[in-house]
Amino acid sequence: MNNIEWKGIMPAVTTKFTAQDQLDLDMFSVNIKAQLEAGVHGIVLGGTLGEASTLTPKEKRELTTTTVKLANGYVPVLMNIAEQTTSGAVEAAKIAEQDGANGLMLLPPMRYNACPKETVQYLKTVAKNTSLPILIYNNPVDYKIEVTLDMFKELIECENIQAVKESTRDVSNVTRIKNRFGNRLKIMTGVDTIALESMMMGADGWIAGLVCAFPKETVVLYELVKAGRIHEAVEIYRWFFPLLELDIHPKLVQNIKLAEVYTKIGTEYVRAPRLMLQGSERERVIGIIENALNNRPNLPKI
Repeated sequence: MNNIEWKGIMPAVTTKFTAQDQLDLDMFSVNIKAQLEAGVHGIVLGGTLGEASTLTPKEKRELTTTTVKLANGYVPVLMNIAEQTTSGAVEAAKIAEQDGANGLMLLPPMRYNACPKETVQYLKTVAKNTSLPILIYNNPVDYKIEVTLDMFKELIECENIQAVKESTRDVSNVTRIKNRFGNRLKIMTGVDTIALESMMMGADGWIAGLVCAFPKETVVLYELVKAGRIHEAVEIYRWFFPLLELDIHPKLVQNIKLAEVYTKIGTEYVRAPRLMLQGSERERVIGIIENALNNRPNLPKI
């Protein structure tokens, strides 16, 4: 797969662990297969939900090769690149390409609060050292660096920088990007709680979180929007919304992994320093999940 069609639903999948804190590739495969059967349009590995900062390089390689084999060319597999140094990011990109990844999701430098010039040079250097298509992850809320439209004007000089994961939480940015760059820069919305609004305003797809537990509902929601069946999409979105709010929380990983347990396509194990949800916090999340399951909608045919 030499190019990526930036559209549709691409789950930012969780990384499955055993009780002994090893990769659980068996349960990971169960989840990936559920995503593929639901009709997702791509798979994103090693993102925030994937507990990227806790994974070893060897584990990232195992996740990539396992997913590439499962996807079998039907959908693109993207590896997230979130590094502290330019050389580290270039090396990670080269390894992902060697392991069969079809594209990269690329964050600005981690930890160091790079200025716009430094950020642009970092991202362009990575792009120039890989042949893979690149999606820039723009999330200033969580990662403190915003990639502005003026910065994107410089970045798209690199032909393989093709898309943005728009996570500024400002829906109007979808229109700004479309007005400025037309179809040159594809938009994948990255915030579950404004996904419907973003797609209605022209986002090409959705890199989603709760899709990890509810793949069918997420794909149908996208397909309804694409078909112009907005009223039906809104009805599903309103049911989905309390679950989607679990994604915009510091413990989004624990929240979504707990939801995966309830839909039988995941486990709760997280990697320290994260801990599984406990006490009243756990009960609150379980209440949201159980209420959603008790009122799960019948999905319309597309």
